Amino acid sequence: MSTIILVIGYAISCTKNDQVIIPDAGASSTTLVSVNTSTPPTIDGSIDALWNSATKISITPTVPDPGNGLFTGYIGEQYAGTLRSMYDAQNIYFLLEVTDASQSTNVTPWYFDPTANVAGKTGWAKEPSSKTYDVNGNLIRAAWGEDKFAMLWNIDNSTPKFAAQTCYASCHVFTPYLDYSGVLASPQTATTPPTVSNSGSGNHYTNGPNEKIDMWWGRLGYITKDASLNLMDDNYQDYAGGQAITNLTGGNANGRHVDGIVPDGTKSTIWPYRPNYTVSPTQGEVGNTQNLKLDGTGASVAVPLWVIPNAGSANFILVSDTTSGKAKKVTAVSSAGVLTLSDGSTINPTVGTDYQRTGDAVNGPTAKNSIPANIAVPLIGGRADITCAATYTGTGWIIEYKRALKTGDVLKQDIDFSSLQDQVFGVAFWNKSNNQHGIQPNLTLTFKK
Repeated sequence: MSTIILVIGYAISCTKNDQVIIPDAGASSTTLVSVNTSTPPTIDGSIDALWNSATKISITPTVPDPGNGLFTGYIGEQYAGTLRSMYDAQNIYFLLEVTDASQSTNVTPWYFDPTANVAGKTGWAKEPSSKTYDVNGNLIRAAWGEDKFAMLWNIDNSTPKFAAQTCYASCHVFTPYLDYSGVLASPQTATTPPTVSNSGSGNHYTNGPNEKIDMWWGRLGYITKDASLNLMDDNYQDYAGGQAITNLTGGNANGRHVDGIVPDGTKSTIWPYRPNYTVSPTQGEVGNTQNLKLDGTGASVAVPLWVIPNAGSANFILVSDTTSGKAKKVTAVSSAGVLTLSDGSTINPTVGTDYQRTGDAVNGPTAKNSIPANIAVPLIGGRADITCAATYTGTGWIIEYKRALKTGDVLKQDIDFSSLQDQVFGVAFWNKSNNQHGIQPNLTLTFKK
C-alpha cells in the first residue's frame, strides 16, 4: 500500500446525487484531540519524544466507487495510518504515519519507445499516472503517480453540507449533464435539443457562492526532493459559477484553486461563460514539457524541456539545476528521436537502452535514465503557509507539518483555528496515483485546553 491523501482529486471521485457514500473506513476513533504543548516539535520528518503526549487516531482511507469507472483498479483499496496533533500559542502541528510498501516519487517520467517513433511522431512519452487497462480490463501498465495526501476544512462553517459529507460536499460528477456539442454554441442559438449524457469526469466546487473549503495538498515526491520544497500546497475550493455552468459541455466551473487567486470579475468569451480567475506566479510542480517540430520543420511533438544528462531518474528537476547549468535545455528533436541540448550535445535514445523501458512491460521499471516530468518550483505567498517534512522508512511514511493557527489570509481562503473551536475535516491518500485516492470523511479536530 502507498501514500496518503485527503479528499480532493484533480477532477473526481464522488457522487450519488452529487456525493457518493463510501464503506466504513474502520477508524478506531473519528475525533482527533490536539494537545497543548509548551515545546514545539521539530518539523523534520522524524518523531520527537514529545509526540508521545499526543493521542493517535487510526485512519483507513478507502477508495470509493463513484459508479462511473473513474477509479477502476483501485476501488476498495485501503491505506492504513495514524494521525496525531499538538498546538501552542502560534501554530498547530500534525504527525501522520502511513503504511506504504513502496516509495512512489518518480512521477510520470519521460522515456523513449522506439516502436512508437514512426513517421510524423516521436517515441518520447511519459509513463501513465494511474494504472492503465485495455478494453478487456487487463492491466497494460502499472502506475507512475505520486504518493500524496491532503486535508479539507470548512472555512468559517460556510459550507453547510461539509458537517455531514466533508470532502464529498464539493465533489461533483456530471451524471447526467446536458450535451450541446452536437448543436450550436449555446442554448440560445441551438436549433435542436441537447442530448442528456453521462460523463466519467467531474469537478470540485461548492454548492453556493458564499461557500469555501480549505484544501491542504501534500505531494511527497515534491516535498522530499529538496529542503526548499518542504511545504504543502495551500489551496481552496469555491463555487466557481456552480452547477449551471459546470454541468454543460464546455463548462469549466472547477472550484479548486491555489491560494492567492480570486475571480477577476470577467467571464470566458465562449458559452457557458465560466468565471475567470487571476493568475498565480509560477510555483509548485511545473510541467517539464514543450512542443518542438521534428527536424525543425516537421510535425509538432511533445518532448522534455530540460534534461540532466545521464542523471539516472532524477524524479524532479530543481530550479537551481536550470540556473547552474546542471540541467540542459532541449532545443531540437530529430525524426529519429535524437534530442539536441543547449550546449550542443545530443541524447540519442536508440544507442543502448538507458532511455528505454526494459524488463516486464506491465510491471517493470521505467528507463534507467528516465527524464523528470516536472520542475519543482518553491511555493511562495499564501500557498506556502504549511511547513511539511517527510521521511520514507522503507515500510511507510512519517510526515510532520505545521501551520499558524491564524494565517495572514484576508481572502477567506484559510481555516482559522485561533478560537480553538472544534473543526470537522477529511483525509485522503493517493497510492502511486495522481487521481484515484482513498477517502476518509467525517473526522473532527478538537483542542484539549
